[in-house]
Amino acid sequence: MKKLVVAVMVVVLAGIAGWFVLRPAQAAPDVTFASIDGGKVSMQDLRGKVVLVKFWATDCVTCIKQMPDTIADYNRYSPKGFQTVAVAMQYDPPNYVLNYTQTRKLPFTVALDTQGKAAQAFGDVRLTPTAFLIDKQGRIIKRYLGEYDPKEFHAEIEKALAAG
Repeated sequence: MKKLVVAVMVVVLAGIAGWFVLRPAQAAPDVTFASIDGGKVSMQDLRGKVVLVKFWATDCVTCIKQMPDTIADYNRYSPKGFQTVAVAMQYDPPNYVLNYTQTRKLPFTVALDTQGKAAQAFGDVRLTPTAFLIDKQGRIIKRYLGEYDPKEFHAEIEKALAAG
């Protein structure tokens, strides 16, 4: 009887693990971002590129700490088809976001989420930084919360850029 219970548990756990590995990637929500320079960028516009959508705030210590790496990653990979959209949280004062963007010369799209609709669409994001890596077909490859390993992140970007 004990062997049967163990065997059933192994099969159940293998099935659960297989579901996580083989499940289809989730499509990124079809949202349009309002960029700080007055433009609009939709997820549809970004199809064909690997995209990092990063929710952040000017008062988030980890966000600010990560920003130089986010800039470096954008500069490194954008010629190969990588795009970054840094989405400022609803509570972040737009003048703070604009000041930070200008003084740090952020090279990628910075968007304001003044009504919280983008955060809601991406699964009700409330914690910063929360980032989503999205493949060329508009599917979420990975979700990052807080700090993450740069080497693993770069490997994910390179794999996504190499994929057709």
